Amino acid sequence: MTTPSVTVADADPIRALRTEQLVWFGEEDPRPVQTLIDLAPAELVAASIADEPDQGAYQGVYGVWPLQVTVPGPVALDVAGLTWVGVHPDHRRKGILTAMLRDHFERVHADPALHLSVLQASEPAIYGRHGYGMAGTELAVSLGRGTTLTAPGLEPDAERIRTSLVTIRDGNIAERLQLLEKRIAATQLASVVGDARFYRDVTTQSPEDLRGTERTQALFAQVDGEDVGVATFDRKHKWELGRPAGELTVHRLIGTPAARFALLRRLVDFDLMSTIRLQCADQLVVDWVGGPRRTSSLTTLDGIWFRLVDLAEGLAQRRYATSCDVVVDVTDKACPWNAGTWRITTTADGSAETTRSGQEPDIHLDVAALGAAYLGAGSLVTMLRAGLISEKTPGAVHRLWGAMRSDEPLVAGRGF
Repeated sequence: MTTPSVTVADADPIRALRTEQLVWFGEEDPRPVQTLIDLAPAELVAASIADEPDQGAYQGVYGVWPLQVTVPGPVALDVAGLTWVGVHPDHRRKGILTAMLRDHFERVHADPALHLSVLQASEPAIYGRHGYGMAGTELAVSLGRGTTLTAPGLEPDAERIRTSLVTIRDGNIAERLQLLEKRIAATQLASVVGDARFYRDVTTQSPEDLRGTERTQALFAQVDGEDVGVATFDRKHKWELGRPAGELTVHRLIGTPAARFALLRRLVDFDLMSTIRLQCADQLVVDWVGGPRRTSSLTTLDGIWFRLVDLAEGLAQRRYATSCDVVVDVTDKACPWNAGTWRITTTADGSAETTRSGQEPDIHLDVAALGAAYLGAGSLVTMLRAGLISEKTPGAVHRLWGAMRSDEPLVAGRGF
């Protein structure tokens, strides 16, 4: 079978929308086309196959959000937020996804301000093959109404917090969310912050989103008039045997630990609700309720995925816990400029230098393993034990992981 010639170039937004609707096959959105374009990523890229008839849609499409993600340091790094990745149903298994991802990596590589790509995977099995590593996990947690939350060390700060409810139609809601997320991101690893366009989707919902539920609400936490946390959620009425059995779904819960604690106390005590579902929780929630068996359900999900597009520059952008000096042999089929043997040297002050080396490697790994370890949560030692990476020099993986690991917990980020 002949491999078709795939061309990747900037997309026409309207045609990209048609392609995306075919890929995700949701209910037809009746809102004006320009509204939908305004909600799309600013950078839209499409793949086309030569000599294919024009059916009004591309053979593939992807988008990129300009994002900042907080990494060990803590440092807020500019990254490329890959999203909207899809292939037309008629053109699967033709190399279109590979061509689009390679185009994306080449664009990032050509931008002197960017060295990393991040995503949240719709199908996790796909992206590891292209050099992405799962850098963190999140929890989906369900709680019953009236669940007791306990955190004695947070009580004094939580008592100073005042919470207030607003709807997403309030004029400045997007600006408030962006400013709050920037403030919180300064200290919380894995926090994701976008530009003003990134927050437009918060203030608008499709008819499909609203079917059977209310318009999204925002519950803000404040101290002395300053926002320190927010929860966005919606409620759905339900009755069983004449008793209220409503469901409250939390889409976002961010803020200082005390703010999140105070917000969650309110969320588990809304009238007519029976079940509270947190779509993006972390270990703090489980600790506050007294352990996993005190939840109604708990599921571990993959969180943000990291891809080192420029290995040496990307490793230099974060900070390190200890000094180490190891030589690694890196496999990277999609970004051949990363492949080969590198010497990684970190110092006690937290800096790192990665240079080409002719020495025998201490460690053999795929670039995805370094992406998985980038936030300091995905253990290289565990990967070694699982047989996902290999070690020639005993103790080398422990030394590298000792430098890369972080004791700071990751927050559950918003989807993009």
